[in-house]
Formats: sequence, structure tokens, C-alpha cells
Amino acid sequence: MATTSDMAPGRKGGASKNTTPQRNTDPQGKERDLEAQVAQLQDDLKSITETLGKLTGDKVDEARSVAATELRELKRKGQHMLDEAQDQAEAVEKQLKDTIREKPLTAVATALGVGFVLALLTRH
Repeated sequence: MATTSDMAPGRKGGASKNTTPQRNTDPQGKERDLEAQVAQLQDDLKSITETLGKLTGDKVDEARSVAATELRELKRKGQHMLDEAQDQAEAVEKQLKDTIREKPLTAVATALGVGFVLALLTRH
């Protein structure tokens, strides 16, 4: 977390000065006091802007890092699921080939039956 001296580096020691307006009867003195206060306010605003910029940059970097970590994790999980699906497809294919080799007539009859049912379903 930023400290007071980080937020207002233009101020000495980070503590705020007593900016209570002093009674000055000299119009030019009042004008100088006002100009000094405006200048101090401008410096304070600049410091606040810089601090907010740093904080925003830190949060963006943190969010980017978290997103990159999550992306890597999702890729890893996706690859694992894909590998499992390929293994299962290979097992089903091997089982199907073995069944066709053991019972070729049953396989042909089943294929004809499935084809006939699909033809009936797609026919209007």
C-alpha cells in the first residue's frame, strides 16, 4: 500500500503543512499566498495522478499474470480431456474392428439395418 510520502512526494516528510490562510492586508501578499496555494494544489494533484497511475499499472500487471496462469491451466486441462477422448475413441475403434473380424456377417447385417433405418428417417 502506498504511504503518505509516496502519494505526495513534493511534500517534505509526507505531513501536510498548515495551510490556514494568514490575515494579510497587503493585496499583493494575498495574491502571492493564493498563487503559492494553487501551485501546491497543482503539485498535490500531480502526485496523486502519478500514484493512481502506478496503482492502476500494478493492478493491470497482476490481472494479466492471473489471466496467463488461468490460460495455461485451461490449456493443460483441455489437452488432458482431448487425450482421454482420443484414447476412448481408439478403444471403441479397436473393439469394433475386433467384433467385425469375429462376426463379419452380423456386422454387415447390422450396417444394412442401420442404413435402412436412417434412410426411412431422412425420407419425407
